[in-house]
Amino acid sequence: MDEEILSGLRVLDFTRVLAGPYATRILADFGAEVIKIQSKKTARGAESNTSGYFTTFNRNKRSITLDMSYPEAREIALKLTAISDVVIENFSPRVMSNWGLDYQKLKEARPDLIMVSMSGMGQIGPWRDFVALGPTIQALSGLTYLTSFDQDSPMGLGFSYADTVVGLYAVVAVLAALEYRDRKGMGLYIDLSEYEAVCTLMGPTFLDILVNRNDVMPQGNQSDYMPAAPYGCYRCLGTDRWCVVAVFNEMEWQALCRVMGNPGWSQEQRFSTLSKRKKHAEQLDELLGQWTGKRSAEELVGLLQDAGVPAGVVQSAGDLAGDPHLKARDYFVQIEHPVLGKTISDASPIKFSEMRRADWKAAPLLGEDNQYVYRELLGLKEGELSSYLEKGIVG
Repeated sequence: MDEEILSGLRVLDFTRVLAGPYATRILADFGAEVIKIQSKKTARGAESNTSGYFTTFNRNKRSITLDMSYPEAREIALKLTAISDVVIENFSPRVMSNWGLDYQKLKEARPDLIMVSMSGMGQIGPWRDFVALGPTIQALSGLTYLTSFDQDSPMGLGFSYADTVVGLYAVVAVLAALEYRDRKGMGLYIDLSEYEAVCTLMGPTFLDILVNRNDVMPQGNQSDYMPAAPYGCYRCLGTDRWCVVAVFNEMEWQALCRVMGNPGWSQEQRFSTLSKRKKHAEQLDELLGQWTGKRSAEELVGLLQDAGVPAGVVQSAGDLAGDPHLKARDYFVQIEHPVLGKTISDASPIKFSEMRRADWKAAPLLGEDNQYVYRELLGLKEGELSSYLEKGIVG
C-alpha cells in the first residue's frame, strides 16, 4: 500500500458514540493508525462493534479490549501512550483524571504528546462536569431554536449535527498541533468544548442581536437572506416524499404558474407581486402543496427545473445511495465486514491524487487487534497476555 497523508501517525482513541469516533475516523481514513480502546462492559448499543452506528464511524481502526477499572490497565494505557503521537478522549473532565491519566501524567510517558479532550462544556467552568449529547448542545447553543418553524415549537435538527461539527474541529486542532510539534518539538493539550464549537456557528445571529438590536425568530423554511415566495418544502406523491421550491422573481413565478397550468388561484391579486406572496405565504404554501401532493417529486423537479424554477428532490438515504452524480464521482466505498458482509459507506469528500481506498478496512470486531497491539507493539509475552485475559484486565 502506498503511504497515505497521515501514515506513521499513531492515535490512541478513547472516544465513544459520534463526536470523537468521527474525528478519529477522518484521521484513520488518511492513513493514521488509530487504536480504539474498548471494553466488553461498554461495547453495547452504539458501541456494539456490529451495529450500523459503530461500523459507520469506526472503519479503518484497530480495536483492543482494556478494562480501565483495573490499575494494571492504566499502566498498559501509559505504555501505549509512550508509543503514540496523539491521545483523544471525549469523556466528561473527571474520567481521565480519575484514572490518573490526565495530560500531565500522559506527558511523562510521551513528552511531545498531543492530547485532545473533547467534552460537552470544556475542562473548566461551572458546567465542566455536565455531560451532554449533540441534541443537548444544539438546544443550549440556540441552534434548535433557530432551526425550528416557530418559537413555540422547538423542533430543531433531526441529527446530532453538533457532534460532527466538534469532530471536524478536533481534526483541525490535531493537524495544527502536529505542525506546531514539527516546528517546536513540543506537544500540546487541546481543550475542546462542544458547546463553544457550536456557538461559533452563531456569529451572524449574535451580530443581529447585539449590533442591530433585532429580535431573532425561527425562520422555518422561510428565506432569511433574500425575498422569496413560494419558498419551502412541499409534500409529493408517495410515502414521505418531498421537494423544495424557491421563487425569487416574477419570471420564476410566471414559469411556476405555467407548469401548474395557470390555476385560478395563481392569478389572484394576493399573489400578484413578490411582496404580496410573502405576506400571504402560508396560504400560498397550502395551495402549492395541494398541487405537488398529486405528483412524484422527481417528475415535479424535472418539470420545474426545465422551466427555470429552482427546485430539488428531498432525498432519502436510499436516494443518495443511487444518486448518479455521487456514483459518477465514486463517492461510495464498499467494504467487506467479517460479520455483516459487504457494506456500503460514504467516502471522504476530500480526494488527494495519491489517495487509495482499496485498502480501507471495515470497523474492527471487539478486541480484534489484541495480539498485534499487546504482543507486537508492546512486546508482551504470550503468558503475560494470557494472564491479563484471565483476570479480565484485557477484556
